[in-house]
Amino acid sequence: MSKGKFALGAIFGAVAGVVAGVLTAPKSGKETQADLKAKKAELKVEAEKKVELAKSKAADLKKRTKRAVKGAEKGFKGEE
Repeated sequence: MSKGKFALGAIFGAVAGVVAGVLTAPKSGKETQADLKAKKAELKVEAEKKVELAKSKAADLKKRTKRAVKGAEKGFKGEE
């Protein structure tokens, strides 16, 4: 299993656990709705951070790959 699939599964599992916990807690409907809205906002912020980190890593990987390809092309052509 790839790290990405595992992480995605862990995120969905955590969300399901939070939702199940909130829905089974002995609170009023309004309190439960407020808790769900707060958790939704928290998870959204966390997801946005992870998306930005992934974009940053992808951009870095793209730059390193381009440099490696250029280096390989020079080596292949006998250029130094």
